[in-house]
Amino acid sequence: MKLSAQWIRDFVDLTVDNRRLAEDLTGVGIAVEGISGSGADTVFEMEIGTNRPDAMNHYGVAREAAAIYDLPLKHLSAVSSQPSAKSSHNAAFPITVEEPQLCPRFSARVIRGTKVKPSSEKIAHRLRLLDQRPISNAVDATNYVLWEMGKPTHVFDMDLLEGGKLIIRKAKNGEKLKTLDGVERTLTSDDLVVADAKRAVGLAGVMGGFDTMITGKTRNILIESAWWDPVTVRKTSRRHGIHTDASHRFERGADFESTVLSCDLVAALILESGGGELVGDVIDVVSRQIDLAPVVLRVSEVHRILGGSLETGEIFRILKKLGFTLIPEGQGDAQFRVQIPSWRLDVEREIDVIEEIARLHGYDKFGNTLPAFSGAVVELPHAAVDATLRTRALALGYNEAVSLTFISHADAELFSSASVLELENPLSGEARLMRTSMVPGMLEMLERNLNNGTQNVRLFEMGRIYEQLGGNPVEPRRMCLGATLAAVKGSLPVGEVLDVSKDEHAATAEAFRCFKGDVENLLAGFAYRELRFDRETTEYFHPGRSARALIDDRPVAWFGQIHPEVAKVTWEEIKAGAILRETGAGAVASPLRKQVLRGLRQEVFVAEIDLDRLHSVGLRQVRFRPLSAYPAVERDFSFVFPDKVEFEAMGRAVAELDIREIVEFKPVEIFRGGSIEPGHYSILLRAKLQSPEETLRDDVQIVDWCEKIIGALKRVKGVQRVGGGASAY
Repeated sequence: MKLSAQWIRDFVDLTVDNRRLAEDLTGVGIAVEGISGSGADTVFEMEIGTNRPDAMNHYGVAREAAAIYDLPLKHLSAVSSQPSAKSSHNAAFPITVEEPQLCPRFSARVIRGTKVKPSSEKIAHRLRLLDQRPISNAVDATNYVLWEMGKPTHVFDMDLLEGGKLIIRKAKNGEKLKTLDGVERTLTSDDLVVADAKRAVGLAGVMGGFDTMITGKTRNILIESAWWDPVTVRKTSRRHGIHTDASHRFERGADFESTVLSCDLVAALILESGGGELVGDVIDVVSRQIDLAPVVLRVSEVHRILGGSLETGEIFRILKKLGFTLIPEGQGDAQFRVQIPSWRLDVEREIDVIEEIARLHGYDKFGNTLPAFSGAVVELPHAAVDATLRTRALALGYNEAVSLTFISHADAELFSSASVLELENPLSGEARLMRTSMVPGMLEMLERNLNNGTQNVRLFEMGRIYEQLGGNPVEPRRMCLGATLAAVKGSLPVGEVLDVSKDEHAATAEAFRCFKGDVENLLAGFAYRELRFDRETTEYFHPGRSARALIDDRPVAWFGQIHPEVAKVTWEEIKAGAILRETGAGAVASPLRKQVLRGLRQEVFVAEIDLDRLHSVGLRQVRFRPLSAYPAVERDFSFVFPDKVEFEAMGRAVAELDIREIVEFKPVEIFRGGSIEPGHYSILLRAKLQSPEETLRDDVQIVDWCEKIIGALKRVKGVQRVGGGASAY
């Protein structure tokens, strides 16, 4: 907003120039963003915080300047509240407040026999400096007072008020009001209005009515100044899409004690320019008082927070200049009861008062010292686990990210089966729930990166999800990984491709195995007895490229490629029926509850890890053992298995042989097609044998162990390929 430097100087005799004034105001939090003009036409471009409506005017800024330079602040001058001795009119103007909780104070003054005409050049010029358009002396008087002292007022043509009275009430559903901007608005029972005996004539705290506005024919004026409930004004303003200078201030809290003074100031300006007669005393309807609770200020607390250099006299001076009143209280520790001025609704606690002292004293005057601390840093219970996961994820090439904790109903139903927590005041109509899964947020981040042209994306996030368990809200911790196909393919080791099939899906399946390796790497640091995988995953994963990780038979992670249909299905398709899910046997229909449109430009992989379960497992203690002094022997085994037999079954069969010299057993190569019949695959397996005590003999031990391995693999429906016996690598 714009404020005139000369107008500020009307209330305090400043000796500094405008540039120094701007710098010093900025130093105490009343920011001057720019300066334009010169001399008496110098204008400050101000950035006033939303919690400081008291400083959104010239008198409020002058009060700050008086406190900065320890100068007296001049009082606002107004007309006398005594009626004219020549008045022959009845001054009483009936005002009824039906909603005292929403309008605790309503003040008014009556002027008769005035003349509406253009404002004086001084007032018009000052308003133009602030980008305000002069209209007439009566209307300009309300705008002038608004920018002078910060209190919105309104003027009615009193002869156009039906029934000769005003009523502050709730609007009727469907009631019409044509506002000053010429728009006819349909009101609801949630709107608060100023009405005469027959109709609404103003939208309380927002905008006046068109039918009772001041015109060139106006001779009798009713000046109104009220205090409106900030929440009601804010809701009304947003509901009707109106934002005015008045609503901007009322929404943030106006000065309860300024209604009479603002009426008097407007009346003085109108009488000065248009003449007329001030009739009767001020009409002041006070339905209830709004008193700010006093705050106890301890000098010891001021010294603890700001340091011991501040003297009590300086504290008194600063607060008194800002309008605070200090009353000594207590015997031992020096403390005071601070009465908050009516225009400072933002000051509620002792720390708020201390902040006032600090900013006016000057932040640059405090020494660069750290506060005293007698305790010790306490590490969170699971900090080591989280740090290990974060370090491993970063080492794998993932970047940490943070997503919103809100999701839509459709996402909640697709990505989780938990009971949801709905927001009372959501940021948007789509994101109305606290997230029950971290997958929707991860997919949105991957989608945003892909849409911006970034193909190689690896992200991870650690946070909480929000569910209801037994009617009580719970907040389990989760970790989520996300990667694009291009990023996963780019990390495949050269020459270590497992699946060498010519099948078009082999490359994507190989990428899934690489992503699975990332999950295994993250879990490798935990103290479990057994880590295994199965295919018990949720329906939003690709059925052939997803898995569940179990630690000691307890599930801890679900991961895989997001199902292609999840990435592209539309909302209309979901409501119409089912989607197709790809399986090894072909495409079958599988009904999903709901779905949302995803614009993913390539395949993506996602993993969700249960951090609470990992916390209960704990980290593995690192132990070292000496390397064997004897050479290792490797043997390869070539077998054909049905598709339903997984490597885990082969590994278990070999492990049950209890041959302690088998230090490693892994797949080396997979092949489908060619001479391999459909529904089967060929796999090359490699066993590494090593003894810590002796050199292994091929003719005695190794041959015997190889025969046992072959037998174990045959028991899990493996068929040894011709010429595929054990051989030295």
